[in-house]
Amino acid sequence: MAYKMYLAGELMPVTPERVTIKIKNRNESMTLISGEEINLIKSRGLCEVSFTLLLPQSAYPFSLEKKPPKYYISLFARLKENKSPFQWILNRTKTDGRTLFYTNMTVSLEDYTLTDDAADGFDVRAALKLRQYKIFGTKKVSVSGGKAYYDDAAARESANAPAAASYTVKRGDSLWNIAKKELGDGSRYKEIYELNRDKISNPSLIYPGQVLILPRGA
Repeated sequence: MAYKMYLAGELMPVTPERVTIKIKNRNESMTLISGEEINLIKSRGLCEVSFTLLLPQSAYPFSLEKKPPKYYISLFARLKENKSPFQWILNRTKTDGRTLFYTNMTVSLEDYTLTDDAADGFDVRAALKLRQYKIFGTKKVSVSGGKAYYDDAAARESANAPAAASYTVKRGDSLWNIAKKELGDGSRYKEIYELNRDKISNPSLIYPGQVLILPRGA
């Protein structure tokens, strides 16, 4: 299988061997006056994601990117200091290129630990913990004559919510042109292809009306 992981639009150099996604529980148990215990079932909590990345100092044949560890360490620091959510994407494909499924989740970087181990030579390992982020907002309330009136319009998105990273294909478009226009570099068309292999079987064949996911970040 071929797995590829993206953080804020950046392809990770080596996809981790193990990724854990924990769906948090929000159910509560209560004890009635009779002494009977009941379970109050609630909607699920925010997902928590954890994994450990290898950041190679050398250009190994299996490395998907050749950038040094300091590049990714700087990326993690920015994601933490910016206090803004970003996209975490894990694309799963078979060896023949067929897409199994992919996970595209808006997350925040909660914790990360950098480890230098003599067994890894000059390489660095980074253990990351992410938490799912959900957009939230408020409703407007106006009071007139002692009555409250609620504005049921869609809740306004938080100022920290990430901008939509998608593009609707127009007549005459190609992945190269889309990458050039939206990402500033036509050669990044392969990144768009990798993120959309569930809907693109051939990078040379795209059709008007298709909605494509775009990698985030420069």
